[in-house]
Amino acid sequence: MNISKKTKLNSVLTPTEAILESISDGVFTVDGEWRVTSFNRAAEKITGTPRSEAIGRFCSEVFRSSMCEAECALRRTLQTGKAVIGQSGYIIDTDGGRVPVSVSTAVLRDGQGKVIGGAETFRDLSEVEALRQELESRFHIGELASRSPLMQKIFDVLPAIAASPSTVLILGETGTGKELVAKTIHTLSHRSNAPFIAVNCGALPDPLLESELFGYKAGAFTGATKDKPGRFALAKNGTLFLDEIGEVSPALQVRLLRVLQERTYEPLGGTRSETASVRVIAATNKDLVDQVRNHVFREDLYYRINVVRIELPPLRRRKEDIPLIVSQFITRFNRLQKKSIQGVSAEALSLLMAHDWPGNIRELENAIEHAFILCGNGVIDIRHLPEDLTARSTVPSADFDIHASRDLMETQTIQRALEQAGFNRLAAAKALGIHKSTLFRKMKRLGLDFPSADGRTRQSTRT
Repeated sequence: MNISKKTKLNSVLTPTEAILESISDGVFTVDGEWRVTSFNRAAEKITGTPRSEAIGRFCSEVFRSSMCEAECALRRTLQTGKAVIGQSGYIIDTDGGRVPVSVSTAVLRDGQGKVIGGAETFRDLSEVEALRQELESRFHIGELASRSPLMQKIFDVLPAIAASPSTVLILGETGTGKELVAKTIHTLSHRSNAPFIAVNCGALPDPLLESELFGYKAGAFTGATKDKPGRFALAKNGTLFLDEIGEVSPALQVRLLRVLQERTYEPLGGTRSETASVRVIAATNKDLVDQVRNHVFREDLYYRINVVRIELPPLRRRKEDIPLIVSQFITRFNRLQKKSIQGVSAEALSLLMAHDWPGNIRELENAIEHAFILCGNGVIDIRHLPEDLTARSTVPSADFDIHASRDLMETQTIQRALEQAGFNRLAAAKALGIHKSTLFRKMKRLGLDFPSADGRTRQSTRT
């Protein structure tokens, strides 16, 4: 089966050799000492290594793969006698680039059944990986991930917001990810190489918060033995995130207003002004308009921070994102806790989808972290979820499967799209990114009622 350079150039290929030369998958074989004995044309193309240089060398020298040594699929096949099908990994080509591949292996035997080596095929997945990344990029921006039309509207404007120097106000319930949005804006901006500094304005009383923001000079008060820079100084040329700005007292609001207007501030005990070279992003879960109306929040400060406003929807309005967010949490906790949880069961997912999540994404994260404690490996099931979550939710029937979970997600997504479009089915279809006829078919399959009014015309009233 050895396809030598001489054979390639001036010999008639056997049927087996002709097949190996014509396929697009890379194929190579090794002997009992792990030296390459054959190397087809596709293998040359994928690795960038001529077969004349590959044959006779150890396969690990040719491929420099992520699967060499401990994770070597071919070694496992020769040890167990069992073929490996479609194992993912990567190889390093002659230019030093990582090439994603899918590997399958088999044992080679002679006519008497004696093992004489192994064979491996590998498929270049570069185009597939590029397509996957392109598709994922539509639902990801920075560390944010969402398939919700509500969040996609925010994704569309984040790059422009990041490019602007204006102050940003992020509104949303507790746990909706306001700080993550602020970090994403910072990461996308030209300030990304400078610090991102966050301050929870509701966690400190006024005197401490003032010194935390503006710093102080030695001797400013008892115990101030040396200068301490504030958060405005630490965030120089970067971004200062003022979380829960609605908790700031009216007295401190005056100082914040001056900083935002004049871009200068004075540390406590200081005698000269310092420049505030930062971009300010503020966030709150309070209704600032109502606070202004009740004279709790200064109107001039409100307009100063409300130059650009982002309103984050609660998780109950974007439940189609729950599977995606759960997947992110599983990946992160697997890395942090050195586990290999594979996902959630259909029953557990349906329970997560049915919950309204008053604590939003933070509550969902806590639920998955709780499940990681109880689930050793495999798949997270209902029994691994917090008791207060399972007690408040209806446990699905035993025959609930992944198709039912998908139908539930589609139903909720279509219903929200119709509501947001005023039950205009054409507008709802456009928001969902599907054709109107596709929306009709989905609604019929899911048993959704067609609204009596399609949202395009007003119903007449009789007198």
